[in-house]
Amino acid sequence: MTTQENGKKMSAKQMEAKRKRKIIIFAVEIFIILIMIAVLWLVMHKTSDGPKVTVLDPKELEIHEEVKQQKEEGGAMQGYLNVALFGVDAETDSQLYKNSRSDSIMIASINLDTGDIKLVSVYRDTYLNIGTDKYIKCNAAYSYGGAEQAVKMLNMNLDMDIEHFVTVGYKGLSEVIDGLGGVYIDVDETELKHINNYQHGIAETLKCDYIPVQNTGYQLLNGIQATAYCRIRYGGGDDFKRTSRQREVIKAIEEQAKKADLVTLTKVFNDAIDDIYTNVDTDVIMDFLGSITKYKIIDEGGFPEENMRTVANIGAKGSSVIPLDLESNVVWLHQFLFEDGNYSVTDSVREYSKKIASDTAPYINK
Repeated sequence: MTTQENGKKMSAKQMEAKRKRKIIIFAVEIFIILIMIAVLWLVMHKTSDGPKVTVLDPKELEIHEEVKQQKEEGGAMQGYLNVALFGVDAETDSQLYKNSRSDSIMIASINLDTGDIKLVSVYRDTYLNIGTDKYIKCNAAYSYGGAEQAVKMLNMNLDMDIEHFVTVGYKGLSEVIDGLGGVYIDVDETELKHINNYQHGIAETLKCDYIPVQNTGYQLLNGIQATAYCRIRYGGGDDFKRTSRQREVIKAIEEQAKKADLVTLTKVFNDAIDDIYTNVDTDVIMDFLGSITKYKIIDEGGFPEENMRTVANIGAKGSSVIPLDLESNVVWLHQFLFEDGNYSVTDSVREYSKKIASDTAPYINK
């Protein structure tokens, strides 16, 4: 059995080797932890140590003027903080910044008035403008231009106003989960068939042992087990189902984090500190820290929306997730995140939508 990537056929053996080399990273898994305890770390230790912090120039993030107006008083996006969450296939420190694809891309939209959080996975293979008027799989944006270009890509294509991001390296997920004492996940029979195979590959990468999952059902998983669960893409659903598993683990982490004491949370952050790259500043973190129990993940989904997407092989650009109509998908996204039932996309999104339709039409329903 073979698949194609960038126009080249890969054997099953090559695919397995690639899976073992690359660990899917999930930035959101430590986002809740980060905003709760980064301030504690800075205050308690008073050193220059901390997450790798950078500054993004808002002028370079392609926030459309019409979107800025939505943030003003009376606008549908007023009172929301939108954060980009990237998981990269980094095996070295420098790859947190650039030259690694963001295999997990999410938007966390936080209603600052109610504390409600909604998560949206942007499928990594979605065919979009990556920020340079080049149309390919959207996870390439991070590889070419780091967090700044990846955030720009999201703002351009989705009419978003994102200025903040969090990126983690490949060890972040298992460290955080182990630090919290594990997470509770319901493993079904199909997932049980694959979870230990993925554990084996992860353990090889991390150079550690693993404990096989023996039974189905609702149970406590450790860091490597939960990471393996997030990586499962077989048994139906492919990457769409895998991103759903990622969001399931995120919600489980949120539940465990809210049960932990300050000593535990500080240690978790300490252990994961080398795998965090962000521009979330102290003031933003402080706002969350003061009332963390107020915040709760209430809904989650994926982009493009299920009924408005398809998958096709776009020649040398490989198998891609195609928004059948980008404009309609963006309208859906704004209704989902901001309850804006009357959203009208920007002229830029209309232009991108037409380009995507033109590029992909020859490959759909061939």
